[in-house]
Amino acid sequence: MNKPIGYWIKRLDAALEIQLDRTLARIKLTRRQWQTLATLAEHSMLPDQLEEALQPLWGGDIRLRERELAALVGRGMITMIDDRLALSERGREKYHEAQQLVEDARQDLSMGIGIDEYAMALSVLERMSLNAERLAR
Repeated sequence: MNKPIGYWIKRLDAALEIQLDRTLARIKLTRRQWQTLATLAEHSMLPDQLEEALQPLWGGDIRLRERELAALVGRGMITMIDDRLALSERGREKYHEAQQLVEDARQDLSMGIGIDEYAMALSVLERMSLNAERLAR
């Protein structure tokens, strides 16, 4: 097939979203909840810092962000410590459980793709993204 790169990127993105949603649904997490847990697993953050970190992944849908955060807080996975959002022990456990499922899925998705090929693909996509963003200014 002689399709442009945009076609393959959109097709891959859609397939990845479906696959990740199904994987995380097994442990009753949404993709956005997983992204939040993964971000907070690195370190605690002020609410504005978390919003900034997640913005590229979530876009500007404030209601969705509030709903997903409220769900994580309500399920006892995120807590506030000194005005900073942090993973609770339960949140850290759920993060590690999800991390293993996501890693297994990544291995399945990259089957037949060498480490060098994968690294090259990421490098090319990163450079193309930066070029596109520069040209869009």
